[in-house]
Amino acid sequence: MQARPGRLNPGQRRALAEMGIDVWVPAVPAPAVAAPPVGSDWQALQHAVSNCHACGLAATRTQTVFGVGDTNARWLIIGEAPGAEEDRQGEPFVGRAGQLLNEMLSAAGLAREQVFIANILKCRPPANRDPGAEEVAACAVHLQCQIELLRPRLILAVGRIAAQSLLQTTTPVGRLRGRVHDYAPAGLPLVVTYHPAYLLRSPGQKRRAWEDLCLARQTVAPLAA
Repeated sequence: MQARPGRLNPGQRRALAEMGIDVWVPAVPAPAVAAPPVGSDWQALQHAVSNCHACGLAATRTQTVFGVGDTNARWLIIGEAPGAEEDRQGEPFVGRAGQLLNEMLSAAGLAREQVFIANILKCRPPANRDPGAEEVAACAVHLQCQIELLRPRLILAVGRIAAQSLLQTTTPVGRLRGRVHDYAPAGLPLVVTYHPAYLLRSPGQKRRAWEDLCLARQTVAPLAA
C-alpha cells in the first residue's frame, strides 16, 4: 500500500512507515554540488565537506560530521544524520545510541576503531527531523567519494533513512533486513539492520539486530585473516 504525502508532517510519515505503509515522495532534482576533484584524498574530501553549502543545513549546523574510523576498514557503517550531540562533537554515533552501537560491534568481535562510520547527511537537520530528499541528494556526492576512497568490502546500513536512501526504496526496514542486498553504484554487499536509537526504544528487537550482524559477518569477515 502506498500513500501520497500531501501535508503529512514528519511524525505522520514515521507512523506510516512503522505500519508498513509506503509514502510516495516525488523525485527532487539534485542541486548543483561541486564535487571534490578526481583523485581526492581523505584530507581534500574532509575540507570539501567542511566548506559545503549545497543545502540549507549549512546555515543551522554547528559543524559538519564527516565520519570516523579506520580508512582501511572492510566494513562501512552508514547511519542517517547527526543528532544534537553529534553536531556538538563532530563525530557520528555518540551518546546512548553510539554506546549501544559500540556494544553491538564488540559482540561481533570489533572495536569502533576497526570500522568506518559515516552518515547519509553530514549536517544535523533541525530538531532531528528526517532528512529531506533535496538534502540527501546534496550530500550524496560526499558519501560516494567516501565509499570510493575507503573501498569497503561491505556496507552495514543502520536504520530506515540509511537503508531506504542507499537502496532507493520505501520498503520498511523490517522487510529489508535478513538478506544481503546489492549496493549497485559500487557493486558491494549491503546488510540492513535497526538503528541503535530504535533498539533503545524497542529492546525486544536486539536479537534481530544480532542476527543482522551475524549475516554481515558470514557475508564478509570484518577483519582480514
